[in-house]
Formats: sequence, structure tokens, C-alpha cells
Amino acid sequence: MTTSSPLADADAVLGPTALDVAAPTSRRRVIAWGMWDWGSQPYNTVIITFVFSVYITSDSFGTGNGPTLALTWSTAAAGVLVALLAPVIGQNADRSGRTVRTLRLLTWALAGLAAALFVVRPEPGYLWLGLGILAVGSIVSEIAGVTYNATIDQVATNATVGRVSGLGWGMGYLGGILVLLLLNFAFIAPEVGLFGVTNADGLDIRVSMLVCGLWIALFTIPTFFVLKDPERARAPRVGIVQSYRLLWQSISALWRVSRHTVWFLLASALYRDGLAGVFTFGAVLAARTFGLSDGEVIIFGAVANVVAGVATMLFGLLDDRIGPKRVILVSLGSLVVLGLLIFVLKDGGAPVFWSVGLLMTIFVGPAQAASRSFLARLIPQGKNGEIFGLYATTGRAVSFLAPLAFGGFVSLGAALTGEANTQYWGILGIVLILAAGFAVMIPVKEHTEHRVS
Repeated sequence: MTTSSPLADADAVLGPTALDVAAPTSRRRVIAWGMWDWGSQPYNTVIITFVFSVYITSDSFGTGNGPTLALTWSTAAAGVLVALLAPVIGQNADRSGRTVRTLRLLTWALAGLAAALFVVRPEPGYLWLGLGILAVGSIVSEIAGVTYNATIDQVATNATVGRVSGLGWGMGYLGGILVLLLLNFAFIAPEVGLFGVTNADGLDIRVSMLVCGLWIALFTIPTFFVLKDPERARAPRVGIVQSYRLLWQSISALWRVSRHTVWFLLASALYRDGLAGVFTFGAVLAARTFGLSDGEVIIFGAVANVVAGVATMLFGLLDDRIGPKRVILVSLGSLVVLGLLIFVLKDGGAPVFWSVGLLMTIFVGPAQAASRSFLARLIPQGKNGEIFGLYATTGRAVSFLAPLAFGGFVSLGAALTGEANTQYWGILGIVLILAAGFAVMIPVKEHTEHRVS
């Protein structure tokens, strides 16, 4: 017996979306839903970006470029697995009708993996154990994010999805920076932190990982009080090969009857990679080009995340008024202009980075949140997990572009100027990726016009 994909039928694409039939909900439920963003953020902010990745690439784990290259390869492998698994796992969650159950299990696994990093001692023999746990956690985190996005129709309608998405994304920024500051002042910065914790044997970092696991497990609890798997007919689970066959049918159906949705996935993949590059390489530019100390970089990061969080919440209100496409284009256009200003004014030093850099952080979160709300408005009933999984896959497919463009322009700058330090040229590579995403996004129709071939 052949199992068909709902999207293989054009009528399913042209029919009502999940948000079309969603019922209005209370602010309490929306905030509880957003607590998953708040609670899960330590894995990205503390573990992947600021703390554990720095710890695992230190000299304690090996000399020279060895630990950094090992981190690069393990991260790349995790990214490939996310790209391959995200839409299939999302599809099977849709078919089983157990999206919330799947999210709960993934969240508990993420909390456990974060806490498990405690065992990674600062010795070369622990390098691959640490990288293995980190990579598996990254896969779980990304797929959990896909599953979480698929639940937005339980707390939003077409009229409110912009502000709901913006609120959740903003809460993630604020929660991430709060736990980072808490860990920094409680364990990492002091010579002797709370409970007598010191940096001996990497204990300050390792205890911070336990706190991250506890934070994830504790603060995501409100989400699971308000999210419920709906009572509906459940389709049988299918194997990997059949899952990819159904996925291809879904993509083909989208291309036939809603081609602009496919173009949106392409555009968003480009500019989301550029947005990631803003934060990935921002700290590098702050230290290497604009002369900020390590402490000043952390302070800038804290302020930037607060600004990004508040701005994302406010732009969410604008999203519902003027539409997500306009929010995305305004955000990307502003980032392109501000990125060029940083390049032109780089001789101005730290004041330029603080002023223009903080202005850039205003627009990163809104573009990300508006992308989520844009796609949520298009997804047919029962296909949230699969389409958000496809969204993750397209993003991963081009995730090499921003690093490649940044490095390429740094090399170009060195060749053209003969200077020893041309890392500021890298901002032109990020601007190029953002501009490409902006250009591809311009002809994409607004979400209200997508369901026409």
C-alpha cells in the first residue's frame, strides 16, 4: 500500500493553513509558549557561542589549530545531519500527531546533554568526548527548534503570529544573555565563585554546564503545560526512504502551486546565513579591528542581546500591521547600509563599533522572527513539522556561504592593500550575503498571495 503525502495534492496546498483555523488564545499561553525560547537558549548562547566552544578549543585540549579544526569538523558533521534529518523527523511528528510529545523528549535530551558536558575535563583525552556531546546536542537543539516552531499555530492566529513569533524570539535573546551573565559573575569571573567553585580542573566551566542543563529543564516546563497534541487521526509512521519520497512530493507540489513559497525558502536561506554571520564574526571584528578588550566584548554582547531582544518584540507588533515581508526587507536593507558604514568608518575605533554595531543588532532578530511568522502563515494543516524541517534544511544547505564570503573578502583586502590585518574587509562578505537574500526576497509575493500558481 502506498502512503500519500497531503502536499502531493494541490488542493491541500490551496486549502486552509494551520493559522487559518487557529483559535485566539490568552497572553498567558503565549508567554508560556515563549518560555521554551527563553529556557532552551543557554545551549546556543552559553555552550555553542560564548563559553564551552571557547573552553574546548583552549590549549588544555591540544596545541596549535588542532582543537579548533576538530570543532570545525564536528560542527560541520552535525550541520549535515540536521539538514538530512530535520524534515523527515518533522514529517513523522506530523504523521504521528505527537509533535508536543516529540518536543518534550527532545528538550529533556537537550537538558541532559548540556549537563553531560560537566564530565569533559581540560585534558587532550577528553577533546573528542566533548566535541561528540556538543555535536549531538547541536543536532537535538536544531531539531527541537524545528518541532517548537511547528507548535506556533497553538498560540497564534493570522492576526497575531507576528507579535507571537517576535515575543518568543525576543525572550530567547533576553534569557540567553541573563544566564550568560549569571554564570559569568557566579562562577567564571571570580577567583572563587559560588559554592567555592574555582577554575581548577575547569570546574567553573563544567559547573556552568550543569546549570545550563538545569535551566533548560526548569524554564521550559511552562511550555508543556499549555501545548497539547491535538486529537486527530494519525497516519502510520514510514521509513527513511519513503519519508524522502514523500518529502520530494511535497517540494514538487509546492513548486507547482505555490512557487513563491519555494523562492522564499531560498531567499531566507541566504539572508539567514548572513544574519548568523553578523553575530558569528561580530566579536572577531570588535576585538581585532576596533580594539575592544575581552571584557568589553562580553559587555557589548550583553547589551547587544538586550537591544536585539527588545527590538524583536517591538517589530513583532509591526509584523502584524504591515506584513512580515516588509519587516524582512526593512531589516535587511538597514543591515546592508549599516554594514557598509562599519567598513567605511572603521578608523573611528570603538565608538563606531558601539554605535553602528548596536544599531545593527536592532534588525537581526526582527528579520529572523518575521521569517518564522512568514512561513507559519503559509503552512497547510498537518504539515508544520515537515515544512519547518525543510526550512531548517535549506538554511543548513548554504550555511558555508557567510564564512566563505567573510574569509574571501579578508584575503581580497590583504591582496589589495598589503595590510597585515584586513579582517574589517570581511564585513563586506557578510553584506554581500545579506544583499543577495534581499534581492531574492524582493520579487517574492506577500504571504497573502502565495496560494496561487
